[in-house]
Amino acid sequence: MSETQILLNNIEITSNSQKNQNVCVTVENGKIAEISEVNDLQSARETKFMGLRFFTGFIDIHVHGAVGVDVNTANVDDLRKMARFLAENGVTAWLPTFVPDSDETYRKVIDAIDELMEIQAGESIAQAVGVHYEGVFANEKMCGALRPEFFKSFANGDEVAQIPRLKAGVHLTTYAPEIENGIALTRELAQRGWIPSIGHTRADAATLDAAFDAGAKHITHLFNAMTGVHHREIGVAGWALTNDGISCEIIADGVHVHPKMLRMAAKNKPADKLLLVSDSVAPTGLGDGEYEIWDEKISVVNGQTRNERGSIAGSVITMLDAARMMLSLGFSVAEVAQMASANPARLLGIEKTHGSIEVGKRADLVALDDNGKVKFVMIGGKVAFDNL
Repeated sequence: MSETQILLNNIEITSNSQKNQNVCVTVENGKIAEISEVNDLQSARETKFMGLRFFTGFIDIHVHGAVGVDVNTANVDDLRKMARFLAENGVTAWLPTFVPDSDETYRKVIDAIDELMEIQAGESIAQAVGVHYEGVFANEKMCGALRPEFFKSFANGDEVAQIPRLKAGVHLTTYAPEIENGIALTRELAQRGWIPSIGHTRADAATLDAAFDAGAKHITHLFNAMTGVHHREIGVAGWALTNDGISCEIIADGVHVHPKMLRMAAKNKPADKLLLVSDSVAPTGLGDGEYEIWDEKISVVNGQTRNERGSIAGSVITMLDAARMMLSLGFSVAEVAQMASANPARLLGIEKTHGSIEVGKRADLVALDDNGKVKFVMIGGKVAFDNL
């Protein structure tokens, strides 16, 4: 066995559509080189991975902060600290996510993310694969915890070109298609390679249909900061649930969305169209208390956030918590693997390298025990966390 080869023997793997037990995964040069059956079960019983379930590493496309780090104020060392925490909780790829801010702030943090992406491959941390701008073009009446004083319009037509971009990677933005020239904005985002995600919106069905036709194929945090379902008005949430072409992310913390609504969403969207996200903020991992982020105080009580205006101000969960929630609601490990890994990879256009345990893909793996605790994490073939 070469120095670059690692054997994970007699493990149970769960990918986006199936579960396999008693297999051996060979990792070589950061990728999955082979998946084979274990023949010598007697020797295989001695493996330290026995009793663990291996998932593809979780991909979080909506994460504002954790362990005291806020993306809007982060430097590269802050981002590395946050990425280390994410890795320890099963996340192997992520999108640092802005709340609306000044262009100066955007440029500063984009430079930090660029720097992170240049050095991260050599570190055993969750790998940033792009950036998510939440609410740059949002509806002020659906701002939630966002800051409307930093919202932009699309009055001149050059606003998208002015948003700071990474040197490479995915660019996703949450926007409201009903704002001025919103459908033209949708087309502009799509043409410039952005993923337009509908959110912080009260658009009507006709506007949503037009946005969909113009290139918007995703919904940010389903049910939150949007109009709900009414028997005479379908609302943004109803439109999303009944359009099989739209993928939806959802915050599975039981606070942003009631557990029964989580179940309803998962049963009404096609299996490849529901994504788990954390929407986590800086206090994540620090416990209850009083904190200051986004120029205001927020409180965390019993794992629930509130700002001074009484709005929920993000979550303090991880993707691991979201996965546990969906498992507790009766969804299979294969279904949860799809929601937490395969579907985000497909949305971001990185499914050829991420999102499932297959030969040729990155060796991004997380192992959970029967209690849903992370015991082992591998990122790009490197051990990022080992609690065995």
